[in-house]
Amino acid sequence: MSGGSRSRLLGEARRAKILEWLQEEGSARVRTLAEAFDVSEVTMRQDLEKMEADGHIVREHGGAFLKSVTQQVRAMALQHLENMDAKQRIGRAAAALVGDGETIILDSGSTTTEVAAQLVGRHDMTVITNALNIALMLGAEPGFDVHMTGGHFKAPTLSLSGERSADYFRGLFVQKLFLATAAIDLEAGLTYPALSDIPVKQAMIEAAERVILVADSSKIGARSFSALGGIDMVHVLVTDDGIRDADRAAIEAVGVEVMIA
Repeated sequence: MSGGSRSRLLGEARRAKILEWLQEEGSARVRTLAEAFDVSEVTMRQDLEKMEADGHIVREHGGAFLKSVTQQVRAMALQHLENMDAKQRIGRAAAALVGDGETIILDSGSTTTEVAAQLVGRHDMTVITNALNIALMLGAEPGFDVHMTGGHFKAPTLSLSGERSADYFRGLFVQKLFLATAAIDLEAGLTYPALSDIPVKQAMIEAAERVILVADSSKIGARSFSALGGIDMVHVLVTDDGIRDADRAAIEAVGVEVMIA
């Protein structure tokens, strides 16, 4: 492969990761992206120009934002809606692990939203969440006591993030955390498109007696941008029957129970 072809592939791969970042955060400054991806600001501006020409983003002075973000927020719609049949099955299986009277944390995300949908109709439950859509879904339900974190609003994920959101969980204790992830890799562990969610998820894990990871099988064997930690920080993985036997065996080998929805 020629040097030019290698550079082009690197550029395409980097722009895919930049798009993942913006799909998570909504917007970002050129300087922030350049530092995160270890390229010059000139290179980053060139990447953003190409992404704008492809119709994914809109550039603004010193940064860029996701083109679809305004419509998403108005519609209260999440970005990642692939594999919804699997996510709905995972939501049902995960919700079955929750007993009435429990206090739980629901992370933001499309799969955790399906868990929340399956909890409607339960009684005497306390839910702590950083997801605006989940709070609105469960907040008006009789028998639910819903609490939201503070923090910075991330439009594409309808969530609150950053250190203020993480601080909310300090000193709390809950029975179960239903955790989302962008990707699962046996070496890299649980990874996410951007940095801002990492302290929030760490604080959630520290507050929970039992950590239940909900992720469809397409996320297994993939890597995103920033690492939270090893898969062994969770107790249960609820996924679908698309998981490969070798991946299931490797995950179970580190002490994680794998539940197939």
